[in-house]
Amino acid sequence: MPPHASGPRQAYVDAFDGAGRPGVAVEDVGPFSPRARTSHPADTYAPAAEVAVKGKGGKGRAFTGIAAAAVTTVLAVVVAGQVTQGQDDVGGVRTQTAIGSGQDVQGSGDSAARVDGVPAASDAPAEATTLTYDQKMARTYALGAALKGSGKFDAIRGFAKAPGAGRKYTYRVDVEQGLGLDGGLFAQAVQKTLNDRRSWAHNGGRTFERISSGKPDFVITLASPGTTAFWCAKSGLDTTEDNVSCDSASTDRVMINAYRWAQGSKTYGDKIYAYRQMLINHEVGHRLGYGHVTCDKDGELAPVMQQQTKFLDHDGIHCRANPWPYPGS
Repeated sequence: MPPHASGPRQAYVDAFDGAGRPGVAVEDVGPFSPRARTSHPADTYAPAAEVAVKGKGGKGRAFTGIAAAAVTTVLAVVVAGQVTQGQDDVGGVRTQTAIGSGQDVQGSGDSAARVDGVPAASDAPAEATTLTYDQKMARTYALGAALKGSGKFDAIRGFAKAPGAGRKYTYRVDVEQGLGLDGGLFAQAVQKTLNDRRSWAHNGGRTFERISSGKPDFVITLASPGTTAFWCAKSGLDTTEDNVSCDSASTDRVMINAYRWAQGSKTYGDKIYAYRQMLINHEVGHRLGYGHVTCDKDGELAPVMQQQTKFLDHDGIHCRANPWPYPGS
């Protein structure tokens, strides 16, 4: 080999030789080197020019540029290899492990990523959409069929004036504590339902007013199945077999079973809005003095005082679900 060939090669070796000398740790020149990092996130590295490489005498300084280029190449290869190893497709979403951070970085399309445990903008809670009354009434809510609540009630505060001029009934709405249901929605549903022209306010004969203080004519109570059963038993009624509601006539409470209010019944299927209207009208109908009846002909609407939570068909007759005392009005 010609003499001039050994000079550059030896200098090149000398430039890296410092990595094994005292005072220069091996990790100082690796891809995970503290010197190679800046204050950027864990997957960001300093340019190769910022990596300190010590050499011997003038030769080391003369070939620092060559060494820096070599370190750049090594870093690029190692980092590329780590990123490639850390990538995986999970359910069509590209995931990447941020080197040195242990955090998963996920993203697809224009989605923001999560780096080093800092939530991206896409992780921020979306502003809750305000549902209308009709939308809330058309939804079911989670509540256990065997729930027995505290037995303690909160009266829904406020006043809803009787809209008609007929015989006025005052009522209070109580909701058992801890149900996790919207008591305001329940109170609104009672007022709207009872004063509907198809309900007991038909032809202006009655009108209903919600109060939260003073003595009402009755108290419409939304309660867990266990508490409903307790209050219904005070009037000799057993609601446990079919998990139903009742008018506890010997008390001032009309009991609405919160499980039925939240989940509905098989007879009404997904028509939970109409079912809730039937539930209110049926139990208040008992308070007004009406008893149970059934439809008489196949295909007719079930009277609101039929036990529609339990059945629509009887004695070979099919009745159609109906939530109103006066459905044709």
